[in-house]
Amino acid sequence: MKNGDQPVNGHIGVIDIGSNTIRLVVYDTPTRLPFPLFNEKAQCELGSGIAESGRLNPAGKELARQSLTRFIQLAGSMGVDRLEIVATAAIRDAADGPEFVKEIEDRFGFSVNTLSGEEEAQLAALGLLSGVPTADGVLGDLGGGSLDLVVLDKGRFGVSQTLALGHLRIAEESGGKKKKASSIITSRLASVDWLESIAGRTLYAVGGSWRAIARVLIHQTSYPLHVIDGYALPSDEALWQLRMIISQSPLKLEVEGLSRKRLETLPYAAIVLRNLIEVTRPKDVKFSAFGMREGRMLQCLPKEMRGQDPLISGCEALAERGGRFAARDEELLKWMRPLLNDLTEQDRRLAHAACLLSDISWSEHPDYRAQHAFYRALRVPFAGVTHKDRVWIALAIFVHYTGNPGSDFVSNVRGLLNGERAYNATIIGLALRLAHTISGSAPGLLSHTSLRVEGSKLRLEMPQEEGFFHSESVKRRLEHLALTVGLKGSLDIDLE
Repeated sequence: MKNGDQPVNGHIGVIDIGSNTIRLVVYDTPTRLPFPLFNEKAQCELGSGIAESGRLNPAGKELARQSLTRFIQLAGSMGVDRLEIVATAAIRDAADGPEFVKEIEDRFGFSVNTLSGEEEAQLAALGLLSGVPTADGVLGDLGGGSLDLVVLDKGRFGVSQTLALGHLRIAEESGGKKKKASSIITSRLASVDWLESIAGRTLYAVGGSWRAIARVLIHQTSYPLHVIDGYALPSDEALWQLRMIISQSPLKLEVEGLSRKRLETLPYAAIVLRNLIEVTRPKDVKFSAFGMREGRMLQCLPKEMRGQDPLISGCEALAERGGRFAARDEELLKWMRPLLNDLTEQDRRLAHAACLLSDISWSEHPDYRAQHAFYRALRVPFAGVTHKDRVWIALAIFVHYTGNPGSDFVSNVRGLLNGERAYNATIIGLALRLAHTISGSAPGLLSHTSLRVEGSKLRLEMPQEEGFFHSESVKRRLEHLALTVGLKGSLDIDLE
């Protein structure tokens, strides 16, 4: 296990020494945005009291030593090829920060990269852009000690600024008084003269406390999809909800998965977000699960991997791990091309993802395959997809496994799609069902047949000498697909 500047293709670990927590995330490469193999945090509060004392919290330093011992040993046992340790606002701002960094490096034998505010902001933006490559607006990354802001112009970095507006710091500086906290926040935001240029664009909210706020909002509004990444709401609705959070006692905000420590400072994180929305006047607020740690991980990957589509790359990795046979997405896509012509470019991309995931539940009990596939596709940690995209893919996979698109089982989230997109997902699901029936899900067989639209007919052509393609199930599923697209199914045997 090493740390350094050379790109790697194996497991990458990132330890983030923050003002509030220390976290280890281990990523499995070589996909562009690998799924985390391990993700654990320790509440150390290194930055507690720093606004008054100017030094790291002594109790937090001891907790940090214990946590780093555990995390570094775990990373070694997990076979991590490269371990990156980064430190942020508390270490950067504390008078004894450099001394503590040296202690860590001497004790564990790993270098610690203390990020400047600008570096931290840039890494957070890189992490966000890994999932939203055309992001346009401003990214705000809230930590315990600081708020990092970066302008994003359709995927390109703009100006950045770091402010002493972390939720821990504001709670302490204000003495626990919300009005005073709001006044401090307003004053410091006023020092950033470019914030008003964000009006009408998007505010991207990154950081653990703002993710916790998203979790509360999802719970309180009974939002149908419990996935934080990609959760979005109009700015006026966000302001109304944030005012509700600010006015409530933290005890009334209890949501499964949120610690009492997190809840104590959540109102201050909400005040920062509320005031930032009021200054920037964005069109909407979008929450992201990808930030600084993902940005640092991406920097460790070979250059050729960084340009991959994160959704397709992630689906390919999942297909390789969970499918029965070699990936055959290109074969499926080519075969169903006559059904893709009327789809938007984005929905064709989602159809590609659905092809890759179309065999993920083969090992489940037949009675539960559709349900399992639906939930798995809906909740897997994809990047580069909106919540509507998630539902589109999940609905297509559900239909492929003989699920009824009109059933109550999917009705809760189906409402996130308009009728046309739900119809398109259903068509792709039925096409996948037919394709897998024809080929038995084995690669290389589907290309011996062809699907064509001729006039009022949907024709499935297959060679006579390979009669094993012809079955009652194939005929029935062709007719179902044809009926759904408003055509008549025709099974044609090539007699030549």
